[in-house]
Amino acid sequence: MKNKFSLKNKNVIITGAAGLLALQHIYAVLENDGNAFLIDIDKKKLNKRYKELIKFYSKKQINIFSGDITSEKFITNVNKKIKKLKKKIHVLINNAAVDYKLDSKHLNLIKKTQLEHFDINIWKKDLDVGLLGSLICTKVFGAEMAKNNYGIILNIASDLSFISPDNRIYNTSDKINKIVKPVSYSVVKHGIIGLTRYTATYWADKNVRCNAIAPGGIFNNQPKNFLNKISKLIPLRRLSRKNEYISSILYLISDASSYTNGTVLKVDGGRTVL
Repeated sequence: MKNKFSLKNKNVIITGAAGLLALQHIYAVLENDGNAFLIDIDKKKLNKRYKELIKFYSKKQINIFSGDITSEKFITNVNKKIKKLKKKIHVLINNAAVDYKLDSKHLNLIKKTQLEHFDINIWKKDLDVGLLGSLICTKVFGAEMAKNNYGIILNIASDLSFISPDNRIYNTSDKINKIVKPVSYSVVKHGIIGLTRYTATYWADKNVRCNAIAPGGIFNNQPKNFLNKISKLIPLRRLSRKNEYISSILYLISDASSYTNGTVLKVDGGRTVL
């Protein structure tokens, strides 16, 4: 019986490839014999990730491209380079997003992300990377998939695509420098759901499917006070372990999900149920 979870000879583009969650996407691809085409704007971090990966995986499985996904010219050039390698694009994972470090070391940024003081430049940057970048990649690579009559697009949403962030979990005793989840993050992740549903029907007749995964938080050595607060909001009473998304990702980017289209798979420990 054919293994429908296999990614053998499949070429997978992953944006925001130097990020934390992206590593799980990469593992899902490489561990199942796929080829990873990694894109990230941070050349230094991308090169570091590449060097780490080739310690365990074949260089033939990994290609890297450093640049800005909000530039249609850059993405078009990546598409041309992949064609020159005589490779077809089978899967696109729209993973790129802006992830701010909001803590006592970044007081100026904290104020700029509070709604009453929200910096419009942050708004524009977040929507550019999270939505415009996803749109451009979908436009260019999705059209290529449609020409080949096969393709899978996976968008990375969030549990905050469905619920409002509980900003109390970020708060400290400092009332002036109040930490909140930026409003732009919620807007981007809601928008990703709309992009997913639209794309799911657009090229369906060309055998191009589009789904989204909505992960909750990942344990990454956050402060104990934060972990205690957020765990109370999750029925499983904990954040996800880093490797707990791999199976869900693999399902959605493989032929195991061949009749799944326009779906948003929540992987959040039950948080959005409450």
